[in-house]
Amino acid sequence: MAEGGISSFWGPVTSTTECCEKNYAYSSYIAEFYNTLSNIPCILLALIGLINALRQRFEKRFSVLHISNMILAIGSMIFHATLQHVLACKEQQQSDETPMVWEMLLYMYILHSPDWHYRSTMPTFLFLYGAVFAAVHSVVRFGIGFKVHYAILCLLCIPRMYKYYIYTQDVSAKRLAKMYVATLLVGTLCWLFDRIFCQEISSWPINPQGHALWHVFMGFNSYFANTFLMFCRAQQRGWSPKVVHFMGVLPFVKIEKPKAQ
Repeated sequence: MAEGGISSFWGPVTSTTECCEKNYAYSSYIAEFYNTLSNIPCILLALIGLINALRQRFEKRFSVLHISNMILAIGSMIFHATLQHVLACKEQQQSDETPMVWEMLLYMYILHSPDWHYRSTMPTFLFLYGAVFAAVHSVVRFGIGFKVHYAILCLLCIPRMYKYYIYTQDVSAKRLAKMYVATLLVGTLCWLFDRIFCQEISSWPINPQGHALWHVFMGFNSYFANTFLMFCRAQQRGWSPKVVHFMGVLPFVKIEKPKAQ
């Protein structure tokens, strides 16, 4: 959105994507103030998930997944703070979009790997796919093409998530899956509202900050998805998982591994 009146530390906006928030309204160092700070909940939730995964010695894939959530949120903060596509030879728009694709590839691996018979081919293909995408995206601005590509990757994960849901009998675990869907839907509505009605929102006395709300909801969405997948994987490994709540609010998975493991 148009400049807010404070001079920009980062120079003119070069990003192909802008949201319905005035640029540099509060600081010359932060282009989109609310869209930048709204990534903090995602970082904190991912950190909580990482600590739980390490403390209970879950498979490394889940530690990497939580770390990827943090990298994505940090990349998003960098992008929304600068609104630069290229800055000092580092792609700031790419720092937001490329981790999004990498994260979805990691979800695809976690969802499909238990039933994949050729263990080395899947991670090799996904790694090469992510590397090629990052290389191409460093020189090409995809625009709407990126959104279509990302949506396809998300859709490829849904059937396997649904399979996990219907085969899970635990009520608390099913509630995690429902919260995952609910936060995805509400967050998407906030994102669409911000995109479609930006002109009308600009005349309102208070901006509801739909894109910032999208960040918050997607932070919880990622946390619920990760926790649900950790529960399902623990069931596959025979670790007797159960969903408990930190301070009676935030769910996490507690496991009991057999002594042999």
